[in-house]
Amino acid sequence: MATVYQINKGVNRSIEFRGIKAQYLAILAAGMVALLLVSAVAFAAGTPAMIAIPVIVLAGYCLVTAVQRYSKRYGEHGLAKKAAQVRMPAYLTASSRKLFLQLKNVCHETE
Repeated sequence: MATVYQINKGVNRSIEFRGIKAQYLAILAAGMVALLLVSAVAFAAGTPAMIAIPVIVLAGYCLVTAVQRYSKRYGEHGLAKKAAQVRMPAYLTASSRKLFLQLKNVCHETE
């Protein structure tokens, strides 16, 4: 009986798990670890289980749906691009033409 091996067709592609891509997996993992720590602190503080468990489950559901929504909306690198776009200035101001004249002289010297 021959052994059948599947070929890995995902070379140089980003990691994906159930529709969640790339850095969103790390965000989801960090959120789940945070929820685990919150639940441990809640139980250690004596919070009743009938209150803590539904709150943690609801927070986990909200976390997963938010991460899936961001992954679908922004894609693999889109969230980083969005964060970079927010940091870009809306416009640049210059109080004199000196900078542009120096640039013009530098461009002509290199030619």
